[in-house]
Amino acid sequence: MYERFQIPIARLLVFLGRGLLLLFFLLGCAISPAISPVWASAIALPLDGAIARVDATDVKVSLGSSSGELKFFPDRFEFVAGRTYKLILDNPSSQKHYFTSKDFADASWTRKVEAGNVEVKGAVRELELKPAAEAEWVFVPMKPGTYKLRCTISGHAEAGMTGEITIAPSQSQV
Repeated sequence: MYERFQIPIARLLVFLGRGLLLLFFLLGCAISPAISPVWASAIALPLDGAIARVDATDVKVSLGSSSGELKFFPDRFEFVAGRTYKLILDNPSSQKHYFTSKDFADASWTRKVEAGNVEVKGAVRELELKPAAEAEWVFVPMKPGTYKLRCTISGHAEAGMTGEITIAPSQSQV
């Protein structure tokens, strides 16, 4: 009596087995971002959106002065790790200047740099501002420490165009 059902049961088991394999594959794609880039981007969107919505604290700095002083105004900065800042740079002088602090840049996450109609994303090592230029650098300092700031044009740092940037630990890092 059971021989009659052996072939349909075998087919049913094969069908169910294939269905389970398909189910595991689909679940694997949904769980593993490496397999499913669509899922990975769905996970990243809320984070990117949250970062984009964070209000940045504006900090203004002038590179030099209209009277020709070789100095950063101000020349000391303190940021808190994990907070978003917008450094608004301007160069009122008649010569170009650099805002250079490689170690600070390495200790920070850059969201963007804007100058004119150009927006740059990615790692920043230094910013060059030509006379009368302006730029904005939006970043999140990450690694607490004290970092040197200088203009790398020959003679400018020696004339006093230097400064210091401190990243203080956030409350959660204390």
